[in-house]
Amino acid sequence: MLSSSASRTQMNSLLNPKLPSRISLFQLKFLSSLAVAENPSFFPIENDQIPSRFDPFQFFNVYAKSRQCTARITKIVHTHLTTTGLLQSDIFLSNSLLDLYCKSAAMVDALKLFDLIADRNFFSWNIMISGYNHISLFDMAWEMFCRMHTSGFGPDEFAYGSVLSACTALQAPIFGKQVYSLAIKNGFFPNGYVQSGMIDLFAKNCSFEDALRVFHDVSCQNVVSWNAIISGAVRNGENRVALHLFRKMFRGFLLPNSFTFSSVLTACAALEEIEVGKEVQGLVIKRGAEDVFVGTTIVDLYAKCGEMNEAVKEFKRMPTRNVVSWTAIISGFVHKDDYISALKFFGEMRKVGEQMNKYTVTSVLTACTRPSMTEEATQIHSLILKSGFFSAAVVGSALINAYSKIGAVDLSEMVFREMENIKDLRTWAAIISSFAQNQNSGRAIELFLRMLQESVRPDKFCTSSVLSIVDCLNLGRQIHSYTLKSGLVFDVSVGSSLFTMYSKCDSLEESYKVFQQIPDKDNVSWASMIAGFVEHGCADQALQLYREIPLEEIVPDQMTLTAILTACSALRSLRTGKEIHCHALRRGVEQDVLGGAIVTMYSKCNALSLARRVFDMLPQMDEVACSSLVSGCAQNGYVEEALQLFHEMLMADMTIDSFTISSILGAIALLNGLSIGTQLHAHITKVGFNSHVSVGSSLVTMYSKCASIEDCLKAFDQIEKPDLVCWTAMIVSYAQHGKGAEALQAYELLREQGIRPDSVTFVALLSACSHNGLVEEAYFYFSSMVQDYGLKPGDRHYACMVDLLSRSGRLKEAATFINNMPIKPDALIWGTLHAACKVHGDMELGKLVANKMMELEPSMDPGAYVSISNMYADAGQWEEVIKIRNQIKGTDMRKEPGWSFV
Repeated sequence: MLSSSASRTQMNSLLNPKLPSRISLFQLKFLSSLAVAENPSFFPIENDQIPSRFDPFQFFNVYAKSRQCTARITKIVHTHLTTTGLLQSDIFLSNSLLDLYCKSAAMVDALKLFDLIADRNFFSWNIMISGYNHISLFDMAWEMFCRMHTSGFGPDEFAYGSVLSACTALQAPIFGKQVYSLAIKNGFFPNGYVQSGMIDLFAKNCSFEDALRVFHDVSCQNVVSWNAIISGAVRNGENRVALHLFRKMFRGFLLPNSFTFSSVLTACAALEEIEVGKEVQGLVIKRGAEDVFVGTTIVDLYAKCGEMNEAVKEFKRMPTRNVVSWTAIISGFVHKDDYISALKFFGEMRKVGEQMNKYTVTSVLTACTRPSMTEEATQIHSLILKSGFFSAAVVGSALINAYSKIGAVDLSEMVFREMENIKDLRTWAAIISSFAQNQNSGRAIELFLRMLQESVRPDKFCTSSVLSIVDCLNLGRQIHSYTLKSGLVFDVSVGSSLFTMYSKCDSLEESYKVFQQIPDKDNVSWASMIAGFVEHGCADQALQLYREIPLEEIVPDQMTLTAILTACSALRSLRTGKEIHCHALRRGVEQDVLGGAIVTMYSKCNALSLARRVFDMLPQMDEVACSSLVSGCAQNGYVEEALQLFHEMLMADMTIDSFTISSILGAIALLNGLSIGTQLHAHITKVGFNSHVSVGSSLVTMYSKCASIEDCLKAFDQIEKPDLVCWTAMIVSYAQHGKGAEALQAYELLREQGIRPDSVTFVALLSACSHNGLVEEAYFYFSSMVQDYGLKPGDRHYACMVDLLSRSGRLKEAATFINNMPIKPDALIWGTLHAACKVHGDMELGKLVANKMMELEPSMDPGAYVSISNMYADAGQWEEVIKIRNQIKGTDMRKEPGWSFV
């Protein structure tokens, strides 16, 4: 062991400022080894006194290793060295004192000392640059490097590495490129520290392609550079590239370390490449490189691949676990929706005394998002307050989201108010999303406007959340103006929310304009716009839009294919639907993923055999596909098949939606099967669908067609909040059963509820008047339809009025009404009046009506000619009968012969 004086002599000679510009890593290690003193005991300095036999070399060596550097003790030593004159004569002591100041974060004192050092060397500059980096004063590190360069000192590899780290933290790639150019000029191009620093800078701040270019500039056998490029690939989502680089590194006989394995395992987890991950784990075991970090990434790999049993085994096998390990296993259970296990492991983590971090807290809060877990969420909330994590914006946002999903919006708002002084965009986005998810559009919009008033610029998350619930076109346009001003309109999520808002507000033209202006459309955008066209009855435009997708080099996904299949269903376009089906198969889209949409398309196109074939090929019974097939069979008259499939769904304990039940009820109504209908009504009541509006309407119609008006009324009374369809169904039922007064009373109740009637409602109302001879009432409602609601009467409304007047014997009035109609009367309207003339024996008017019907010969059916012929036969006018029969023979029309079972 060298003595202190010998050590000092060698240090002075080795640290001479006239050293060559580059010092090898081996030399640096040799330098540090010479600083070991004879007696490495540590002498604490108390009462600001220096021991009489104080060896500064021994002190610096031991004190620096003790990690107890404080500015006060450093200043005491500084004073002593200045007083004794040692500081000015020994550069090693100056640099050691400078290093202690930096380690104690006293950079102001360090700079003062640095400026006093006359013979600075590379270590002096490097200590200052690293010191500024250590306390995150990266701009000062950059300035110090610039001073070093302008002072004539050629930076060494450590200076380049430190300043590149500072440029990375400053997000200043331009500065980094200047440093890299200088390093290349001074011959440090192949150095591992310089290369890895530049790779890291590009990977974090520029583009991964630039980082790859730097990596391939020179063949490198330095594991640090390989680690930098592999971790950079993972950070930029280039996980396949990371695995390729790892294989290349391994083939080059360069041994990976624990940092390499951690990055590669993270890539495997992101890609869910469990088999590759197991191979890497085998290498870890073989190399003996498993530490707490690698063990954590192995746990995370199994968790993200859904193999929680293996994840738990690996977790329990770890000799040492840290908070990241615990968070990984908890997050894995949350991802698998196993909130019980997630909370169990969190409890074990608390028992062993492991301190949680904000990511642990957010994972546990995600596990407490079920309506039944209000108590657990409030307990975690209390723990957050106790542990001091409430000041973290990410934790506050997670807490707001948890309460929102539980349905406790009032608690979400309470948390938001308590974060008054620490709000950031994440908390604003969380509370606005909370109100939006719970359909409280008023509060969401109010908070959005408040953000603008407080000069907080809403980001894409806030803006998208608000747009998702805006149903006012004027307000939507104002938010659109904000997105244009802020530049958010070019974000794909904001753009999609914008055109969806316009579509929801029935402004399809503006919706399509916004869609066209989105620069980088994704599958969600395409699917949403296609769905918007379908919802507004423009399925043909939806198909045209779908044909434009290949031009954008977008591969349609499940969502887009489902939307276009819906368009095919709306158009009843079987050929196009088959093309989409084939396209999905070629793309490798699993048939069970699109099963429901494909079955629906074939069902709506009346291709029930194809629908059944696709249904039978599904790996398991799909609820959507089952419902679609049941509805298709019911709507196409295959009632028995619909009932059989519906029974299979019940036996399989599948969830049955209101649409399926409504379709089955419609089929039962066609069968006039009251007994089956009452059985189904009992099941509907059992599952709680009896108060549902669509099911209630179908029940009303079913009982009405089965001639049970009392049960019809009972079914209507069970509906919680009847809508227009329900009220109209009830009015139709009353009309069909000759209860005109009750039908009119139901209409008045509808108006009292503030429900606006439509044209179908007035058809039902006029039909009720017609069946009950309520002429004056019919005139009143016919006039009200136009004057009060601005509805234009159609063929069915005029037919009801003619039928009413004809039934009431007011034949001439009916004829006058027809002649004054603003639309051309068809054969049905004239036929209604002609039948009434026959009933009431008005031959003169009957002849006139017959002539009118003759004029509409192309649109007449054989039954109308037969009706006219019979009327002439009843009057004994056989010449006219022969004339009519000859007219029938002279056309392509053919009278179907009558037949009877009797």
